[in-house]
Amino acid sequence: MTSPRSILITGCSSGIGLDAARSLHARGWRVFATCRAEVDCEKLRAEGLESFTLDLADEASITAAVAEVVARTGGTLDALYNNAAYACPGAVEDLPRGLLREIFETNLFGTHDLTRRVIPLMRAQGHGRIVNVSSVLGLVGMQWRGAYAATKFALEGLTDVLRMEMTGTGIAVVLIEPGPIPTKVRVNSIPHFERWIDWRGSARAEQYRSLLKRLYQDGGPDRFELPAAAVTAKLMLALESPRPKPRYFVTLPTHLMAVARRILPVRALDWLIRKG
Repeated sequence: MTSPRSILITGCSSGIGLDAARSLHARGWRVFATCRAEVDCEKLRAEGLESFTLDLADEASITAAVAEVVARTGGTLDALYNNAAYACPGAVEDLPRGLLREIFETNLFGTHDLTRRVIPLMRAQGHGRIVNVSSVLGLVGMQWRGAYAATKFALEGLTDVLRMEMTGTGIAVVLIEPGPIPTKVRVNSIPHFERWIDWRGSARAEQYRSLLKRLYQDGGPDRFELPAAAVTAKLMLALESPRPKPRYFVTLPTHLMAVARRILPVRALDWLIRKG
């Protein structure tokens, strides 16, 4: 009897990661659905998923999670889905060094560390898929989102180079770039904003008042918004296509920004993004 294909997913407590974990499990994959908090893992285990903690900001947690996968599979892993990340809104001039250090620890350094630890398993078996979730903000920057955009631009660069370096190894490396998807990213960003951004002392204090309304109040769905299932549909292609594309765009804004970045002069692109 053939063993089911296995995948390790980060950030499964809600949104994109949760939808992927449930959908792949239903599709017959063996899913290791990880979350930062044990309480979220307990909920997933209650659904019948294999779940344990993985905090990308903690090297010991990454080590333990990979060891758990090795123990459960005997040292194999077919795919890694790097989804976990968080945001903190704020004008670039108001982003403290400590904030950038912390957000990079999770969104980039932890993701990179986990990927490095998984590659030897895939090399040994002669195949694997590494799928990284970027964003439309990995293609273009947008106001108030400098910290998050910086991590995604960096992730895009590392992923592009890794994809080229993995040529001939049997390991395919893929980027998925979503636009507006209903997740908890806005709500989850509030504690980070409150900790790090001194908006009252900012030269942009009045502009922050408009930002605060959008941050603390649910403004309803974005007109271009697609459900998390739309991202999972692209993930299926990235995992199961014999020759997956290097990039999969999700939502109309991402498709438009990918084109606009290539054909518009920089100032015209800036104007378009500011106009919204």
